[in-house]
Amino acid sequence: MLFHLLYPLHDKYSFLNVFRYITFRTIYAAITALVICFVVGPWLIRKLQELQIGQTIREDGPDSHHAKEGTPTMGGLLIIFAVTISTLLWANLTVGCIWIVIMVTVGFGLIGFLDDYRKLARKNSRGLPAKIRLAAEIAIALFVSIILYTKPGFNPNVTIPFFKTALPNLGWGYIVLTTFIIVGAANAVNLTDGLDGLAIGPAITCFMTYLLFAYFAGNVKIAAYLQIPYVAGTGELAIFCGAVVGAGIGFLWYNAYPAQIFMGDVGSLSLGGSLGALAILTKQEILLAIVGGIFVLETFSVIFQVGWFKLSGGKRIFRMAPIHHHFELKGWPEPKVIVRFWIISVLLALVAISTLKLR
Repeated sequence: MLFHLLYPLHDKYSFLNVFRYITFRTIYAAITALVICFVVGPWLIRKLQELQIGQTIREDGPDSHHAKEGTPTMGGLLIIFAVTISTLLWANLTVGCIWIVIMVTVGFGLIGFLDDYRKLARKNSRGLPAKIRLAAEIAIALFVSIILYTKPGFNPNVTIPFFKTALPNLGWGYIVLTTFIIVGAANAVNLTDGLDGLAIGPAITCFMTYLLFAYFAGNVKIAAYLQIPYVAGTGELAIFCGAVVGAGIGFLWYNAYPAQIFMGDVGSLSLGGSLGALAILTKQEILLAIVGGIFVLETFSVIFQVGWFKLSGGKRIFRMAPIHHHFELKGWPEPKVIVRFWIISVLLALVAISTLKLR
């Protein structure tokens, strides 16, 4: 809104010309989201405590987690609010991809909210039935995928990391792939959200990485130089990414160990879904597996654990899945697990960025 209100006045007031620059608006989108979290965060925590909206700990989780019972949850509402307001203030709202990521963020956030609400109402760790939740996620992701595939000028080719000429066109299969990416990313972040600050740390790193990808893909000269697909309008997604980074840092202020508030499914599903949408919109679909490698690791640890448990008649690969619980049960203090996973996330992000030149 600020872009549309103030930039048209740049002919009269030359200093307003800064609003044309995506970099300027991205920085202030991040600052705005951060300030919103700092202002609204304490009020939200108090309100959640008054309403007794506290986390229910899974019975089969590590014993040390039972002390966290009752910690305010649904903190993802703070992230969604800060990101949405900040993006609407600073982005060019005539660009369609901005509305797509906002729709995915709010849509998956709504699913997460209903899931969290059901857990609170039943006072256990079981939320929406898995089939209903998955069906709702697929419906949103499929809707977005069809919109993108049928959008005039949208490139349905898949970008393969390390290869500049390998751009396979999957046809209608692209819709299946993109639906899988959005749903998979949402649930991968959700599985990672098990320790204080564990999910939001790598999420901040991922959105910072895709901030760069969005800016590069939306600049025709930089895209040509890096030999990546140019996608008109995606530069504005850098503003959305900046807002998420700012909101993530603001949320981490309260979510850092020992957490004052948890993000809940409302936060993890919305962050994961929007991250998947960003990967598609910036034409860096497959690279998400590297950027979000921590989320991939957590997801596969659950898949392998459950699969081997069924095939072997009750044997386990890890002491507990997702894998962050495995390290806890090995005796690692919770802060050590969290920070080491953050470090790995940063390293994976650097590897992903390096692929822009390794082609």
